[in-house]
Amino acid sequence: EIRQRVLTARERQATRFTEHAIRTNSEMALKDVRTFCVLDEETQNMLKGAVERMNLSARAYNRVLKLARTIADLEGSQKIVLSHVAEALQYRGQEGG
Repeated sequence: EIRQRVLTARERQATRFTEHAIRTNSEMALKDVRTFCVLDEETQNMLKGAVERMNLSARAYNRVLKLARTIADLEGSQKIVLSHVAEALQYRGQEGG
């Protein structure tokens, strides 16, 4: 089951990036993150607050968004929602910033 979810997420990424020179979420540059990691206002506000509380850099902010995009892909979600960002932030906390 896990393997299938990962394969399906990879297929989603391949489809998303067909017109781009990247294959996976981790390869996204800043302009790609801005295009493919759009958040609703509530989620954006939560992330901004977390960035301030956790004192995250701009680079870390983008890594959180890429990870949230991957979590959304694994769940089969077109959109990144608050729970995806919250989960990505939890992983940031576990790795020590």
